[in-house]
Amino acid sequence: MAGFEAMFPDQLFAAEGYEVDSQVSEQPMSCDETLLGAMNRATSLRKVDPEADFFVGIEGGIELIGETLFASAWIVIIDAAGKVGSGRSGSFALPSQVRQLVESGIELGHANDIVFKEHNSKQQGGAVGSLTGGIISRQSLYEHAMTLALVAFKNREIFG
Repeated sequence: MAGFEAMFPDQLFAAEGYEVDSQVSEQPMSCDETLLGAMNRATSLRKVDPEADFFVGIEGGIELIGETLFASAWIVIIDAAGKVGSGRSGSFALPSQVRQLVESGIELGHANDIVFKEHNSKQQGGAVGSLTGGIISRQSLYEHAMTLALVAFKNREIFG
């Protein structure tokens, strides 16, 4: 909601959350797979609540660049007319202990819980919260991506 409210301060928004399948692996392992997961979620939401004005798909994923595993998220927004906007969060490096667990088949949230001795961090501050000591939370990381995904709607005249 914060992204919508920041980009369109003169409008009121209400949101409902639905669980829909991303149709990608439980732990997306590339930028492309993560973006596809967000697109699939947004597309599926159009079927779940066809009367909504916007459909927002969010997918977090990881990708190996060189020897470093990075985490980030994509947000895809589709409006009622079918216009698409997308934005990516900042990415951040994960520690080698997390990389080893992920490479053994453990999903990032669970790997994060093991390394940082936390419980259900995925639904709280996320890996970014654990690594930054709460300075950046999962929510604040996603707010920037949401705002970026709304650029196409804020600037309809130049995005067609």
